Amino acid sequence: MAAVGHSGRLAGVVRGRRRRLAPYLLLAPGMAWLVVFFIVPMYYLATTSLQHGSLEIGYTFSWAWSNYADAITTYHTQFLRSLEYAGIATAIALVVSYPLAYWIAFRGGRWKNLFLLLVIAPFFVTYLIRTLAWETILADGGPVVGILRDIHVLGPDGRLLATSSAVIAGITYNFLPFMVLPLYVSLEQIDARLLDAAHDLYASRPWSFLRVTLPLSLPGVFAGTLLTFIPATGDFINAQLLGTPQQYMIGNVIQSKFLQLTDYPQAAALSFVLMAAILVAVLAYTRLLGTERLTG
Repeated sequence: MAAVGHSGRLAGVVRGRRRRLAPYLLLAPGMAWLVVFFIVPMYYLATTSLQHGSLEIGYTFSWAWSNYADAITTYHTQFLRSLEYAGIATAIALVVSYPLAYWIAFRGGRWKNLFLLLVIAPFFVTYLIRTLAWETILADGGPVVGILRDIHVLGPDGRLLATSSAVIAGITYNFLPFMVLPLYVSLEQIDARLLDAAHDLYASRPWSFLRVTLPLSLPGVFAGTLLTFIPATGDFINAQLLGTPQQYMIGNVIQSKFLQLTDYPQAAALSFVLMAAILVAVLAYTRLLGTERLTG
């Protein structure tokens, strides 16, 4: 009997250890992926940003913090332009996406999946090709410019291509699905009985939307704006194809530093400054919107 009791306790100890180790074993693949493809590259990028030299003579690690100071003072215009373009594109995407996601969630019926497929259908085409299509659509001899000239929105020599408006339009279009999908998920999960209760309490449709639907959909607004703003800030394809050097964003500068000028320390420093700027903007946004209240 004593042996049986001892073996039972031993089995219990083994099961307890397995239960304690299970979460770590489940996390291990994700943590390994994070270390290999994020932590290690970030480490090498950080060390590169503190080097000096050139491709001809080589680069030497020398704690060159001046790379960061030069990045901010020399390219602050491109930094601010990137935040401005990304912010405007995110706001436009929210205004366009919310009614679309609302209609699909509450009026789509059995066609919801088809409408969602149409939303993500542009992703089946390469990002570069989609942007080149916008270059054709907004060309001086294209139909959009012709119509706007006919209704006197643009002057006889007015144009859309190679302007800030074209760059923002391209960014908005390319990242629009990132806004629509989180909004749809958030709206689709709203219990319709809550809306019926609001109407039973004599709330008008606009009032029930403002007091019930909109607050319950704020998690989707939060997720959609972040998923749109963060990649839009570092975008460079739209500014390169739809704009001119006067519309270049910080992504264009980083791309040029890495691939054309081979100024790797400066490019790495610019990348870290951009990440820091995005992080500050996101933290301020989360504090303003109150993510604890949204996710609680």
